[in-house]
Amino acid sequence: MRWSKPLRLHLSVLVATLLLCISIPLIWMAFSQGREAAIVAGERQMRQMSLRLVEGYKYALTGGYEAVAVASTLQHVVSRPPLELEEKQAFFLEVLRNVPNATSMLAGYPDGSYIQAINAANPYVRTTLSAPEGTGFAIRIVAHENAGNIEIMRFLDAGGRFITERRSEGTTFDPRQRPWYRAVLQHQKPVSVGPFVSGTLKVPTLTIAAPMKDNGQIAVGVNIHLETVSRLLDAREISPRARSYILDEQDGLVAHSDPAMMSRILGLWTQRGEADDGAAKALDRTVDTVIRLRRDAKLANGDLARFELDGEPYLVEIAPVTFSDLFKGTSVAVVVPFDDLVSQANRQLVRNVVMAAIFVIAGVGASIVLARLISASLYQLAAEARKIGDLDFAGKGTSPSWISEINTRAGALAASRRAIAQFALYVPREVVRRIVDPADTSTKAARQDVTVLFTDIRDFTTISEQHPPEDVVEILSTYFELLNQIAERHRGTVVQYLGDSIFVMWNAPIRQADQVAFGCRCALAMSVAVDELNENNRKIGRPELQTRFGLHTGQAVVGSFGAISRQQYTAMGDTINVASRLEGLNKEFGTTILASAAIQHVVADQFAFRSLGPVKVNGRMEAVEIYELEQVSAGEPG
Repeated sequence: MRWSKPLRLHLSVLVATLLLCISIPLIWMAFSQGREAAIVAGERQMRQMSLRLVEGYKYALTGGYEAVAVASTLQHVVSRPPLELEEKQAFFLEVLRNVPNATSMLAGYPDGSYIQAINAANPYVRTTLSAPEGTGFAIRIVAHENAGNIEIMRFLDAGGRFITERRSEGTTFDPRQRPWYRAVLQHQKPVSVGPFVSGTLKVPTLTIAAPMKDNGQIAVGVNIHLETVSRLLDAREISPRARSYILDEQDGLVAHSDPAMMSRILGLWTQRGEADDGAAKALDRTVDTVIRLRRDAKLANGDLARFELDGEPYLVEIAPVTFSDLFKGTSVAVVVPFDDLVSQANRQLVRNVVMAAIFVIAGVGASIVLARLISASLYQLAAEARKIGDLDFAGKGTSPSWISEINTRAGALAASRRAIAQFALYVPREVVRRIVDPADTSTKAARQDVTVLFTDIRDFTTISEQHPPEDVVEILSTYFELLNQIAERHRGTVVQYLGDSIFVMWNAPIRQADQVAFGCRCALAMSVAVDELNENNRKIGRPELQTRFGLHTGQAVVGSFGAISRQQYTAMGDTINVASRLEGLNKEFGTTILASAAIQHVVADQFAFRSLGPVKVNGRMEAVEIYELEQVSAGEPG
């Protein structure tokens, strides 16, 4: 375009103009404004901060509220422990990994059963639970058996893998006596409960809980440590002596911005087992005055007020907290000594006069440097976005910038990079490339010719029974990595891992003229590679993995299937079923690779086949003529 110029030129001109236009009024305002201007500025800061605190408080609890909302709809949470324990455990751990402010996720049942997943990354938590070294999470289960109540404490590492467990008979813990359970049963809707001392960790806690949608007698909840909430309340940016705190509907002190004061409050609550409002409020005498002021409807809705305490004037901003019908009557208060605002403003007046003159001179030069920094960072972001679009994940991404907005965008881009890179581990890379391209429609379900290969390990159930799960996982990982490399080398798309089986497809999502030949070469190469792997396994004492293969080609519906919120790229139809059945027939014929007549007819001049005649396969009316693929007569693909 005619007026299109580099960003550094536009920004330099803009900044220079702004500095010149603003500096003169600023100098005049610095001298003309006095005490009231400082107060107005302080009040504005307080309003802004109160809004940030409200939003920060909501943000700290949003993840927990959403987790509870999801948990209340899950069917496997309805069954009492230890039923469907693995499903409950997997979901609860996922919540703790993704909700940074949550210390635990829990569920209580009307018969007194209970399950709680605890984040044990904190050394204090591990000490309290007497957890073994390396514990990342703990699962506490209270169940009822014929012999009486039993408590099980399972310890897991950071990856959710089992370490050990501890059992005890005759536990007296009953979730039905906890405040969060009683509140859920009373109100039958999501509630916030606290502060109270948690039964497991013995620390002051705020809980968000809700009834199960299918059974209102079951309560699920998330615990938020009050010490986590108090970190949001730092008011020192207004004044070194400024403070902020949260008051609940009953005028109880929930959290305070002063770390030392919050530690004393936490200590009192931990010792007494419940909040001691009298002792807590005595630590900050402004609390009682603010409680009286918040009863004024005008002040409770965000207006500022002044009051005196021990002869010193204060300003207070009181803002209500509302969040999804929770925390009604809860308020955030910001309290600032009046003299702090005035003294800061007076000092700032002198600095403004000096700095305004310096900024006018230095601004032009600084704007040029800043513009260059912004341009360089934007170019880096653009280059990184292009690499992500090409699924090129090499390198370390963009360099840090001095500009927070660019860092925020770089962080978002890095998160996208990680997400797409992780996505590419679970979905074929070419499918990922086409999914993220809005103009590409090749992943939509459609009928087309495909060549399909299914593999399976003979007697893998027996192998799994005879070896520890960790060894089985390691054996399978090595095996899958080997076959996955061979499939990719032969231009196949690994659609799915099915237990110890692999489902590989050709001619989708990328069209291939010689799909059948690639499928045959891949099956033969996999068979040879598995033989070599078995030879190595014998040397190191691992079991041999006798693999069987089934090959078929024909029409199938290929594309993305599933619900609106969850899709899977796969293929469906008779062709897929026949390939799977052929793999299973190897057991009957004592063969390794079975192929259909459709395969043999296409590549009979390239590979050696042995006819085994027509065979009736399960689920199909017509018999299938099958062949054993014995050897390849052509070289590897280029």
